[in-house]
Amino acid sequence: MKLTILGTGNATVTECYNTCFVISNKENHFMIDGGGGNMILHQLKSAGFDWKEMRDIFVTHKHIDHLLGIIWMMRMILQNMNRGTYDGEATIYGHEEVIAILEKIAGEVLSEKETKNLGKRLHMVVVEDGEEREIIGKPVTFFDIHSTKAKQFGFSMELEPGKKLTCCGDEPYNEAEKVYAQNSQWLLHEAFCLFGEADQFKPYEKHHSTVKDACELGERLNVENLILYHTEDKNILKRQEMYLAEGRKFYHGNLYVPEDLDVIEL
Repeated sequence: MKLTILGTGNATVTECYNTCFVISNKENHFMIDGGGGNMILHQLKSAGFDWKEMRDIFVTHKHIDHLLGIIWMMRMILQNMNRGTYDGEATIYGHEEVIAILEKIAGEVLSEKETKNLGKRLHMVVVEDGEEREIIGKPVTFFDIHSTKAKQFGFSMELEPGKKLTCCGDEPYNEAEKVYAQNSQWLLHEAFCLFGEADQFKPYEKHHSTVKDACELGERLNVENLILYHTEDKNILKRQEMYLAEGRKFYHGNLYVPEDLDVIEL
């Protein structure tokens, strides 16, 4: 299995793409979020994917830097279904609010002819807190991260018995996530900026974490591999070097600060 990072940046970045990624199990792919626009199609192509391969998609929450790229995916899927150039089916997962927004936007911006397969071949699936589904051949449990802003879900995927990958969304950890995050082989966690630059970027005012915060958490939860994302881009040229230097003071597992399009073997 592998993890392909399509984007690593927060909502306002211009030097990289917004946070989104793909988990692959051989030829099957699970795409999480879509970033803020049609650049998602470029990122998928640059990563070596055909966008048509994204048959399972999960949208964590309604913020535009996660949701608008999914509208482009829906457009491509539905238009090609209508043209007879898309075989089979696809599924988009999300909590009730996300699914309702996606369906409403699609209804407003696409023609009735284009949306005739919405809900038929492009399935819009509402998931609940604690609900388990099998996706790309692996058990996946969705959970509410108890966001202080827009309602947001994360997920935990069982890679093999006793080993899991957990995504905590793009807000600071909440103790309600402990049952999913603790002892994860892989944990994806947001790190808005360096703790040493918190005065400049003001992560706490935006309800985000620093590298130090995320790494202290990874240490406390006994995480084997910690992946930091959803960052600022002012330090893009030295981001990896700087984040690793701060993070390794507080976390002693395997620390990753990926760049856009990086691939991590799981």
